[in-house]
This record gives sequence, structure tokens and C-alpha cells, in this order.
Amino acid sequence: MKSAKPGKHISDVEVTNVSAHGFWLLLEGRELFVSFEQFPWFKDVPIGKLLRVELPQPHHLYWPDLDIDLAVESLEHPERFPLVSRVKPARQTRRTRRPLARSSAR
Repeated sequence: MKSAKPGKHISDVEVTNVSAHGFWLLLEGRELFVSFEQFPWFKDVPIGKLLRVELPQPHHLYWPDLDIDLAVESLEHPERFPLVSRVKPARQTRRTRRPLARSSAR
């Protein structure tokens, strides 16, 4: 009796582990670490959005729920991409009270 042919490989990329420091991607049989220090826009996202990653092209990763694109090379050789993000904390605005306009009818 012969076994059926294996099915189509459906996942070329997946998040395999998440820590306080970053997460690991299994990409076509190799594991890559994505540091939150180097890629800060991933740090505070919901886990479900982080796990939904696609590989639309061999050298291109995409997180559709976050609208984030990354070149695989930026994970393999982060030293070649020194400016990864300029994410800054949101500025807090302070509300000022304006005097109410007075009605001219007396």
C-alpha cells in the first residue's frame, strides 16, 4: 500500500515563539529572531496580529493586520539597516480651557 503524496506546504513563515525581547520566525526551515529593540513597532501589538504574517515573495514579509512590510535581509543582516525605526512615544496634549462666548442678547 502506498501513501498519498504529501499536500501542498501552506506556511512558508510562522511565528514560533514570543518573549519580552522579541519573537522568532520560522522562515523556510530557518529561524530568525526579531528584536523589539530593533523593530519597536511590534512590541505592543496584540499577539493575534503578530502571528498573522505572510511571505508574498521570497524576500518579503508582510503583516496585513499591522500594515508592516519587512525585507528578509533586514532580519538576516540588521547591521546593513542601521535606521530601522524612528518610533517616538505619543505626545500628550494638555487641554486648555477657553472662556465661553457670552451671548450679546441681554
